[in-house]
Amino acid sequence: MRKSIAILAVKMWSKRSPSAEAPRSKDPLLNPSQRPRFEQVILPHLSAAYNLARWLTGNDHDAEDVVQDAYLRAVKFFAGFRGGDARPWLLAIVRHAGCDWLQRNRSHQRLTVFDEELHSDQGDSLDPAQLLLRQQDCEMLRQALGELPVEFREVLVMRELEGLSYKEIGAVTNLPPGTIMSRLTRARGRLRHYLVQQLREGA
Repeated sequence: MRKSIAILAVKMWSKRSPSAEAPRSKDPLLNPSQRPRFEQVILPHLSAAYNLARWLTGNDHDAEDVVQDAYLRAVKFFAGFRGGDARPWLLAIVRHAGCDWLQRNRSHQRLTVFDEELHSDQGDSLDPAQLLLRQQDCEMLRQALGELPVEFREVLVMRELEGLSYKEIGAVTNLPPGTIMSRLTRARGRLRHYLVQQLREGA
């Protein structure tokens, strides 16, 4: 994944940055004086942006498209960034770009309304982060995460894989803490159910 991220970073700047010989735009997306700050506070979160986009879209190529779109949006609205932790701010943009991409390309995977009865699961004690530490479970966990509805997958990725707090997830998703906790509980339960089922079938 590191190679894909490095390639993506090169693509973004080589396509968007004017050469020394090229005439400067009269209305650039990013003020030249802002570029060093943008690179300092936003680019370090490229890996997290790509990770979220990868889980939203399901593959590397589409994730790159989403991240490039998200970074263009970040450049456009960077003047409105007031400081603080840039990661939630950027991931919120990635999430919007990812949702827009899903609506254009896979409308059947758009975010669905949370249904307590439909999405309930009694077993919610599994910690996906612990499974990631065990190499033999990584592929199974990847498949299990891919089976989750997008609204469950995104909060689980942000919480367990990216380590965001509930407050930060709320800033990204614009959801209240109770909804976030509920989705995480259901996501963990469904993940546990899927993994147990796979283990039983493989036994």
